[in-house]
Amino acid sequence: MTEEYKAKLGVPAEHTLVEISAKREQRHGQDADIYELEERNAAGEVVGVHHIRDTMSIYPPHTRQIIVE
Repeated sequence: MTEEYKAKLGVPAEHTLVEISAKREQRHGQDADIYELEERNAAGEVVGVHHIRDTMSIYPPHTRQIIVE
């Protein structure tokens, strides 16, 4: 999961993402996981905060989307 988010956000390989909050919601036939992530450099310093919405359709064909907010 984190590697997919790093790729979507364009985060350098030596940086890490740390989840600071998560929320789940369901509406309009979609399950959504909403994450707030801190981006930290190799020294552990926070260099950015990102918001990701990871959705999946509850109906076939169960398509998934990762959206940067």
